[in-house]
Amino acid sequence: MTAVRHRKGTKASEVPDERHEKHWKLDGKVLPGGKVWKKLSIITGGFVGISLGILTSVYVATLHENDLWFSNIKEVEREISFRTECGLYYSYYKQMLQAPSIQSGLNSLMYDNKTESMRTINILERMNVYQEVLLSILYRTLHIKKFLEPIYFYIYTLFGLQAVYVVALYVTSWLLSGTWLSGVLAAFWYITNRIDATRIEFTIPLRENWALPIFAVQVAAIVFLFRPHLRPTHERLTYLTVFISTFLFSLTWQFNQFMLLIQALVLFTLDSLDFLPRGKVTWIYIIQVVSLLLVCLLQFFNTMIAGSLLLSFNMSILLARKLQNNLKTGGFFSRLGKLFLHVLLVLCLTFLVNNFMKKVLNLESDEHIFKFLKAKFGFGATRDFDANLYLCEEAFGLLPFDTFTRLSDSLVFYAYVFVLFVMAIAAAIAAFQNLCGSANNKSMDKLHQCTVLLKPGAAYNLVHSIMFGCLALSTMRMKYIWISHLCVFAASGMCSSDMWGLILKCVRLHTPQRVSVMRYLTPVLMLLYLFYKFWPRMMAELSELREFYDPDTVELMNWINSNTPKNAVIAGSMQLLAGVKLCTGRVLTNHPHYEDKSLRERTKQIYQVYAKRSPEEVYRILRSFGTDLVILEDSMCYGRRHSRGCRLRDLLDIANGHTMDGPGENEPDLKPSQYPRFCEEIKSNLPSYTVYFSKVFQNKTFHVYKLAKHKKTT
Repeated sequence: MTAVRHRKGTKASEVPDERHEKHWKLDGKVLPGGKVWKKLSIITGGFVGISLGILTSVYVATLHENDLWFSNIKEVEREISFRTECGLYYSYYKQMLQAPSIQSGLNSLMYDNKTESMRTINILERMNVYQEVLLSILYRTLHIKKFLEPIYFYIYTLFGLQAVYVVALYVTSWLLSGTWLSGVLAAFWYITNRIDATRIEFTIPLRENWALPIFAVQVAAIVFLFRPHLRPTHERLTYLTVFISTFLFSLTWQFNQFMLLIQALVLFTLDSLDFLPRGKVTWIYIIQVVSLLLVCLLQFFNTMIAGSLLLSFNMSILLARKLQNNLKTGGFFSRLGKLFLHVLLVLCLTFLVNNFMKKVLNLESDEHIFKFLKAKFGFGATRDFDANLYLCEEAFGLLPFDTFTRLSDSLVFYAYVFVLFVMAIAAAIAAFQNLCGSANNKSMDKLHQCTVLLKPGAAYNLVHSIMFGCLALSTMRMKYIWISHLCVFAASGMCSSDMWGLILKCVRLHTPQRVSVMRYLTPVLMLLYLFYKFWPRMMAELSELREFYDPDTVELMNWINSNTPKNAVIAGSMQLLAGVKLCTGRVLTNHPHYEDKSLRERTKQIYQVYAKRSPEEVYRILRSFGTDLVILEDSMCYGRRHSRGCRLRDLLDIANGHTMDGPGENEPDLKPSQYPRFCEEIKSNLPSYTVYFSKVFQNKTFHVYKLAKHKKTT
């Protein structure tokens, strides 16, 4: 199995809110010195933000090099380090570069017959790999082969996107708080909590590492868009930025629709409560729809996009607005009733439109997601193999408690809870005030004196953070989406004059000077703490040198390259076969891109090699997919990583109606199988197995069997 080891001979060891700017005035005129100070502050803040982004990029790139000794290991080891689906995505970049021309490379992707045996599929339609296509074209046209290897051009691009990510978080925090000091705090929190904020160091080609930096740019643009009194030119440019970033985000990640659906829910909630300007929200809905439709077109009418909940939801909102155009009139109870009917109408329309689209398109690609969600949240147990495969993975479980311990170590979680508490109370009061309308101006004026109206950008990030937080709590993998927003929200709150003003008013200590002291002194003290606490750790990490070490997988890949024909069809686990395609270019029976129903069914069939099946059955299944060689892994056969009930062998037994091995209870309707477990029994070399399978390779981790040709099965 893949591991890292210590190297031999080394020791391990556009501008802020004007309400918060300082103006020097004389008789109502801004002094020249004030304008100079304002420009100097913006230039300094911009320089600091870009510097932090570049330093983060260099930092994660250095950690990656130190962890794997990437510059010194062989090419096959570099490729093996791209585990599971990462290797699959990178293989298409490699495939484009190895093609005689760009056109032939595109044709090989559109008519691919190596990713799934006995099938020709369109990779550009099935997977989000346009970024690999673009990078391969850039590498060809820039003529940098003499200076930079293809693999370095690829990983440096992704490390560079981390700089974009940090700058976008920095700008968002700056816009929300009115001071770039908030951006510095957000960036430092992101860096010090990178274990929970990003997977860039060890899963470089993952789609989220392309998409999340672009999504952060989109959020920054939306926050700027919600600022009042924008110049028409600035507003148009901001809309263009929102559109481009939304489109690129949708193009680079297959789960774009679910992220944008959460964003649409945030906008819908806040628009219903009068926190956001309706016209701008409408344009964002339209931008989301247009972006998704363009991606659907580029992906050759991908039905999973066309039948997405997001398109149904956004169209339902726009239609419901036409049907109910007097939502924001009347008293509190009148508006509350109208709001309830409006929400009900939108949800019913969404359900009807989405079901209609799925029936028209015969869409089943995303059904495994809904099966997983249904089982996860307790709406009935399931024996569905795909749903249980997700349920048994730690990444899809609840967020572990030690995550909060790590976040608390950097103070970001304490700051987040504090800011969330204050802002949530302010939002609740403001929502009540908005729903009450202007029926009683005197009482509203009184209420306004003891509350603070939430700015649209702050309200958006408040609800955004809460929704992503709920998602992360329910599914650990989603923490990589939430943590970066948590850092921005906490930092902007700690540097917000509105928040500190509200707190000081509540304790009757409010003065403008005290507000300024609190909003600047608090982040400075926190930054000093972070420097004191984490600087030694960071230096220790940078000095710790390791080396990639996975001799068994390297031996397997070298054997396949040397001893099998180039058109050999290989069966095995999804994770391993992605590496086989990248390192050897052989034909696969299945792979880890799981968003296709026929592929999920095929994978379940291939995995019968780990179930209790007869050799004849297994042989018939494998040959039905044209298999020449099958790779068995001891780690999957014996399943030591998971507990009973979650081992792969157990999931297959349950799906097949067989009792599980080992001590423990079984469901009453499960029956013992009449056959032993195939992956164990085949090692006994009994005639009933050797007539169909002959061992051709073995090491401590892998066993490779060649299938006999043209054997009849009963």
